[in-house]
Order: sequence, then C-alpha cells, then structure tokens
Amino acid sequence: MNIEQWDEYRQITDAMNEMISDMDDSPQMKNVVGHICRSGGKKVRPIILLLASRICGGDSDNSINAALAIELIHSASLIHDDILDEGVIRRGVESAHKKFGPAAAMLAGDYMISKSIELISIYSTPVVREFGRAGMAMAEGETIDIKSTSEDFAEMNYFDCIDKKTASLFAASAAMGAYIVGADERTASKLKDYGEKLGRAYQIVDDILEYTENVDDKRSENESISILQIYRRAIPHESAVEKATLLAMENVRMAKDILEEFEPSDSRSKLMEVTDHITTEMLPKTLKNTIRSR
Repeated sequence: MNIEQWDEYRQITDAMNEMISDMDDSPQMKNVVGHICRSGGKKVRPIILLLASRICGGDSDNSINAALAIELIHSASLIHDDILDEGVIRRGVESAHKKFGPAAAMLAGDYMISKSIELISIYSTPVVREFGRAGMAMAEGETIDIKSTSEDFAEMNYFDCIDKKTASLFAASAAMGAYIVGADERTASKLKDYGEKLGRAYQIVDDILEYTENVDDKRSENESISILQIYRRAIPHESAVEKATLLAMENVRMAKDILEEFEPSDSRSKLMEVTDHITTEMLPKTLKNTIRSR
C-alpha cells in the first residue's frame, strides 16, 4: 500500500507546503520548520482525521485545518522527544536539534504548537477540547517516559505511558474528524476508541521492531524501557516477543471490530488499510507467521 498516492496524503502535504511558503517574514524559523515538516513521515494521524470525517458522511475539506494542526503538534512532540532522548536520526535524516541546535529546535516546536492552536481555533468546542486534552496527555506521557529507565517501571506504567504519549493523539484525531462534520457524541466516542486501540497497537509494534531489528530511521542515545524488556524480566526472549506481538494484534482486532460497525465505504476500507499498514504489515515475516498459526 502506498499512502503517498492517496488524496488525503496530498491534501495534508499541500496544506503544509502552503503554510511553510507563507513563512517568508521569518526565514530562520522557516528553515527549521521546513526541515522538520518535509523530512517524510506517513501523515497517518491527520489521514485518520480526514477519513473519520468522511466515514461519518461529511466533507473532509472542512477538516483540513484540523488535520494540519494534528500533524504539527505531532511533529513538535517529536522535536521534544529527540531532545530528551538525545535522538540523532529522525525519519532517516538528522534530527532538528542536531542540525540546528537545541534552542532553534525547541523554538520551532513552540512555533508549530502555536500554529496548531491557531488552526484549531475555528472549530467547535468539542474539537478544541479533544485537541487540548491530547496535547496535555502527550506531555504527561513524555514525563512518564523519562522515568521509564528505572528497573521498577512495570507493565502498568508502560501502558499508562503509551496511552498518553502515543494513543491519545490517534484517539483525538479520529474523534475530532467526527465532531467536525457534526457527528454525535456516541459516534465520536466510538471512533476515539478505535484510535486509542490503533495507537496502542502501533506503539507496541514500534517497540517490537526496535527490540528485534536495527531501525535506521530513528536512533537515540537514551532508549526507553519497552514492553519487551518488561516481559523479558520473567520469560525468555522469544516468548516476550510473541507475547507482545499477540497483544498488539489483539488491539488491532478490536480497532477493526469498531470500524466494522460503520457502513461499508471507501473511507472505512482506507481506515482498515491504515490500521494494517502501521501494525501487521510492519512486523517481520517470522512474527506474521506466528500470528497466522494462532
């Protein structure tokens, strides 16, 4: 699957390029923000927002500002994450703080968060509330993550961390997409639950890949404790990997079950594809075989 060929991906990329082009009055900031925003990335969270609007029967054109806001706050969180973890590579290129220095990188992150607030301000209270709560949760999750190198960091702490740091923005993206087109609270809550399950599965798979492979597009000096390392305290390596994989796939199954409650449509099919693309399809072949044998 090539997400970059999707209309939703192009919508977000075009909006981002237009925003950067309009930054001519601040060339230094434009240089840093441009490096961050144009360094790749799957744009999964904003795509989920646009597709959530469509699966609820709305026009995603009204959602593009919110989608851009989601991508900006996500990118800003990566800047802060790289500074805290001393990350040197992000999305296959030099991280912002390594290329421009910590001060310039932090200020670019501040700019992107401020711009995201401006973009989101045109929407209704439920949309703004979801966005604000996700931002706070991400910061709380990062605070928990800082403590994750401790030996007493347990499974409960891990899930609290990833639900806030990672899953919260997936969940908010899906709920915001629904609210923007006038969906009721029950529908928005259903999509929020979908995003939360997908975000949790995505983070577990990401941890599996970092634990079992050499991930070239993201490298840090300080690594957080993952669920694999927590499981490894009590069970052998292979068992820890299998247990984490099955946990991720259970969350994928629950996310897809939620989507099945919606009427068949191109948007639902694309959300199903996105769900597989960032979870199941990312796993090594040996682990995929493990899933199939179950």
